[in-house]
Amino acid sequence: MISEFRSFIAKGNVVDLAVGIIIGGAFTGIVNSLVNDVVMPVVSVVAGGIDFSNYFFPLNSSVTATTLEAAKEQGAVFAYGKFVTVLINFLILAWIIFLMVKGVNRIRANEEKKPPEASPAPPPADVQLLTEIRDLLKTR
Repeated sequence: MISEFRSFIAKGNVVDLAVGIIIGGAFTGIVNSLVNDVVMPVVSVVAGGIDFSNYFFPLNSSVTATTLEAAKEQGAVFAYGKFVTVLINFLILAWIIFLMVKGVNRIRANEEKKPPEASPAPPPADVQLLTEIRDLLKTR
């Protein structure tokens, strides 16, 4: 059972999946930093200094805070600003994955367009005939 488990783990698909998950986790941090530290400040400046992270709608009258964290402590809130940030994260990630898949597809298409390696030319007719005669003599 242990050797069967070892062979299962050693299969390429399982290892590839594990590598993909680890790289995906690291990639998530990169995308979050890109959105929070690069894209959202630019969007905020273009939109007139809007900070999406503190956009919320209080769901009861006891919420009077002006920041999302303080409002959450006072009661239930609908934090649509965080949703906008997460949506932008998703769109950036989807765009990057689309570009990666497009690149891989282009590479595969170029590989398929390459002409197959030429097989060696058949020997001349007289050499083929002599080869057949030799083979016939061997069998007798």
